[in-house]
Amino acid sequence: MPDVPTAKGRATRARIVEGAAEVLRERGVADTTLDDIRGRTGTSKSQLFHYFPEGKDQLLLAAAQFEADRVLADQQPHLGCLDSWESWQRWRDAVVERYERQGDHCPLGSLFMQVGRSRPGARAIVAELMRQWQQQLADGMRALRANGLVSSTLDVDRAAAALLAGVQGGVAIMMSTGDSTHLKAALDTGIAHLRATAGESAGA
Repeated sequence: MPDVPTAKGRATRARIVEGAAEVLRERGVADTTLDDIRGRTGTSKSQLFHYFPEGKDQLLLAAAQFEADRVLADQQPHLGCLDSWESWQRWRDAVVERYERQGDHCPLGSLFMQVGRSRPGARAIVAELMRQWQQQLADGMRALRANGLVSSTLDVDRAAAALLAGVQGGVAIMMSTGDSTHLKAALDTGIAHLRATAGESAGA
């Protein structure tokens, strides 16, 4: 990512990326050109290449990062405050609502198909998204543990990894079938497993 030293420059770059992400969601990667993005963002060709000198692929990576950030932002404030069963239910509902609203089109997946998942930049974006998501789930489980709502012996990192894997599997099936049943089942079963550990702790 090129250095953007001034506040004005950072704001311009952010505006281009957000505008590009909007166009890509509306038109799809294959049908979007740099001219489309220039028209939406009101930028000149020279300005576009000033911030993205490597051209479209570099801009697509930036848009992919924007979309990855939205995945977590759309789950807030619930994901950042998972300290009660009520807050977990609100998070669950927010996740289901987000992906039902998204439907069978995944902007992030489309961008990675175009850029190439094997590229280090693309892989780093996915890895960081999953790391942050799993970390916030684990933090929520630690909050439950501190409040005595789950077993004190719960392996929160492993449980968070399993729940995230279930969510991703449910999302993948939903995008293939248009049915959110599997996503809901993954979330509900994962949360039920956490609740059950409190009973296990009490019976130990």
